[in-house]
Amino acid sequence: MDRAALDAAYNNSAAVPESAALMAAYRARSDELRATHSGYLDLRYGPEERNRIDYFAADSPGPVLVFIHGGYWQMRAKEDFSFLALGPLAHGIHVAFVGYTLAPAKRLSGIVDEVRAAIAWLVARLAELGGDPARLFVSGWSAGGHLTAMSLEDPAVRGGLAISGIYDLEPMRLCYINDKLRLDEAEARRLSPLHQTPTRSAPLIVAFGGDELPELRRQSEMYSAARARAGLPGRLVRLPGHNHFTILDELASPDGALTALVRELLSSSH
Repeated sequence: MDRAALDAAYNNSAAVPESAALMAAYRARSDELRATHSGYLDLRYGPEERNRIDYFAADSPGPVLVFIHGGYWQMRAKEDFSFLALGPLAHGIHVAFVGYTLAPAKRLSGIVDEVRAAIAWLVARLAELGGDPARLFVSGWSAGGHLTAMSLEDPAVRGGLAISGIYDLEPMRLCYINDKLRLDEAEARRLSPLHQTPTRSAPLIVAFGGDELPELRRQSEMYSAARARAGLPGRLVRLPGHNHFTILDELASPDGALTALVRELLSSSH
């Protein structure tokens, strides 16, 4: 593909005409949740402005899901996605939303480091927040799916759910996303989960919508296949009828397919 074709192949917002309206509705739902669960907002885990965590505690001590937002590492914020806590909270799962510095203010390796620092900060404090540090799981959407995959090597992470993620960064380097990301070839390879399959890993469920752009579907399929070839635990889940944005409702709902996958990860980790 040439640059124009690649630009179109990864432009999720253009592919879903109602994406702006969906994101606005998600933010409104998130503001609603934040107004009723305001106990642990903007907990600072590092020195940068966006190094903050919103923690939504369940009614009793229990497992924790860390959620990493998307936006091609260069837009959106944790506050846009608070509504996603509703699904896990209904099952006694605490949810922490991680903020991180956006490109171009930070290179991608620095963003990965910030997310890892956030997880370490949480692990040290989960007991006082009501979460179980021995049952910490990570999830993320789009660019957050990439950051989820990059978090799996942390020994504190017991499993992951990557949603509509990017696992091979070479196409990012060659399209409009790199205007702010500024990846070079070596960096793109080093930070691509597809090219960094470890010998051991926590279980990872790779999920994507059946109506996503073909390149997004291909990214999930290739990465899941690479993990399977390496004998790493996890599986690929295609959710028919969902695009890059509507798939998030499956985590916001207590009965949603993504909420069920989180619960599956939890039960398999005992």
